[in-house]
Amino acid sequence: MTRKLISPSLDEKRFKERGDKRKRPSYETHAENYYYLKQMSSKRPMIIALVDGEIIRGRIEWYDRDVIKVNRIGEPNLVIFKHAIKYILKDETSELR
Repeated sequence: MTRKLISPSLDEKRFKERGDKRKRPSYETHAENYYYLKQMSSKRPMIIALVDGEIIRGRIEWYDRDVIKVNRIGEPNLVIFKHAIKYILKDETSELR
């Protein structure tokens, strides 16, 4: 009985070569960016709760990868690091409108 060596077919070789060059799908949904842009364009008053328990009320003026800038009436404007934010929600009771 003679043994036959099995080698991958040409299709399998091509698939492996192609597989190495493919890009992985992005896990970035851009939902955070969409949310900030929507709130900025509508100039909606927001409540920003920080991790330390402090509550900040104001409008989001701009944002980047690490921080957001909040405009407040009668108080200084703030630049807040995103890692310090516990949650953000719409301020339905605000007089800023």
